[in-house]
Amino acid sequence: MAAARARSGERRAEIVRAALEVIAERGYRGASLAAVAERVGLTQQGLLHHFPTKEALLVAVLEERDQWDTGGGGGRHGWRLDLLEPLVEYNAMRPGIVQTFSALLGESVTEGHPAREFFTRRYTQVRAELAGVLRAEFGDRLPGGLTPEEAAPLVTAVLDGLQYQWLLDPDAVDMPAAFRGFLRLLGAR
Repeated sequence: MAAARARSGERRAEIVRAALEVIAERGYRGASLAAVAERVGLTQQGLLHHFPTKEALLVAVLEERDQWDTGGGGGRHGWRLDLLEPLVEYNAMRPGIVQTFSALLGESVTEGHPAREFFTRRYTQVRAELAGVLRAEFGDRLPGGLTPEEAAPLVTAVLDGLQYQWLLDPDAVDMPAAFRGFLRLLGAR
C-alpha cells in the first residue's frame, strides 16, 4: 500500500512538471489535458485518475511553483528581507516558470477563472508573511513611516511588477538590480 502511494505521488509530480511545461509553452487556455497526458505517456483517462479536472491540475502546478520558491517549507515563515533578493535572482534564471505564473496571475483576475481563488488566498498569505518579514527588519514602522502591513502590498507589487517588466523587455530591466534598488529605498540594511 505504501509503495503504491509513493508511486502515485511520483506520477502526480511527473504530471505536474509536464503540465508546467505545457502551460509555459501554450498558456493555460492553450494547454490541454491530452497534451499533458501525452507528455507523460498516459491516456487522458489515466491523467484524470490523478487530476479529475484541468482546474485541479492548474492549482497543483501553482502550489508546486510556490513550494519551489519557499524551498518546500510550505510558506515563507522565518524569511528575512535579505532573502527576498536571492528569490528574485532565482526567478531571473527561470523565465518559463515566471512567464507561466505571470500569465496565470493576469488571467485569474477574471470572474470564474479556476486560479482566482488560489491567487486570492496566496496574496492574503504573502501580504501577511511579508508584513512579518518587514516587522522583523524594521519594527512597527519603516523608515518612511509606513507600518509593515501598509508596506507589504507595495513590496508584493514591486516583486510582481518587476517580473512583468522583465518578461516584456529583459534587456532593459535587470530584475535583481532593480529589486536591490528597491530594498535601498525601503531603508533595508
